[in-house]
Amino acid sequence: MTRLLSPARIAGALAGLVVAALVVLYLVPSNDYIFLPDAAHPVAPLVRVQGGNEPNGPGSIYFVDVFERRATLLEKFFPWIRSGATLIPASLVVPAGVSDQQQRNADLREMTMSQRVAAAVALRKLGYHVVAKPDGVLVDAVELGSHADGKLQPTDKIISVNGAPTLTIAQLRTELGKVKPGDVVTLGVKRGSKLLTVKIPTIADPLDPHRALVGFTPNQSADIVLPIKVQIDAGNVGGPSAGLAFALQVMEDLGKNVARGYRVAATGQMELDGSVAPIGGVKQKTYGVRKAKADVFLVPAGDNAREARRYAHGLRIIAVKSFQQALHALATLPPKR
Repeated sequence: MTRLLSPARIAGALAGLVVAALVVLYLVPSNDYIFLPDAAHPVAPLVRVQGGNEPNGPGSIYFVDVFERRATLLEKFFPWIRSGATLIPASLVVPAGVSDQQQRNADLREMTMSQRVAAAVALRKLGYHVVAKPDGVLVDAVELGSHADGKLQPTDKIISVNGAPTLTIAQLRTELGKVKPGDVVTLGVKRGSKLLTVKIPTIADPLDPHRALVGFTPNQSADIVLPIKVQIDAGNVGGPSAGLAFALQVMEDLGKNVARGYRVAATGQMELDGSVAPIGGVKQKTYGVRKAKADVFLVPAGDNAREARRYAHGLRIIAVKSFQQALHALATLPPKR
């Protein structure tokens, strides 16, 4: 005799299957990354400047970071369950052939360099004698499976391509622009105290098949000598985008009231010439600045500023191209009420 299941039992079984499916979707990682907002953080506790004092006025400088991790399948299919989230293909976050840990280490090296550049720019603006010279292109991570794999190592410095000096990333790109994918390039490499010559066949850029690449993630290296000691400890936060905020805080520590009573959030990669370069995760950072109830948000001009304004919801966005422009913008704000 066949027993029929009651509607209640069928509904319970279906509910159980749904719950089990949701648990699986929540636990299993996808091939995408998810960017999530984090509230902006005060910079003052992270910065110590020789001879400086921690500001005690009403104003303050904030930096913004982004939670970045592999998305679960649930988040991939339903990204709206996370406020302010953005799904990013893994290939745009971690280059092909580079492990998550290698990319993480590269991000931390970028953060270290950004801190030194920020200190150099701020001290130079204050009239200190600062030595800051680009001295090569740092290899942050090597693409596994490329011809560079086994020939280059993380922390190598590329100082020439086919005999032409490449002390900056721009120079490296210029020289690689003279060759075709598949051509062999001769690299001058500084590894510790050793100078090496390495020949590597180039590969095609996946996004532009006519552009030649060597097969590594580049970062700018520079010889920076500061006249006073500047310590910045951002913990496990990686990447270069807090440079502008760090430079502003160094000014504050040395007695310059750049915040002028405002809660000032800032993002942007500082370059040695004082320019402010674009960064990623602007949507999440704008959410984070709003969460911290900052008064203004300094953002690199161009696409970054346009994106920030999309999510500002009343937050004042100030687009800047340089450190000098950021200081001028803050100096000309109306008195804080």
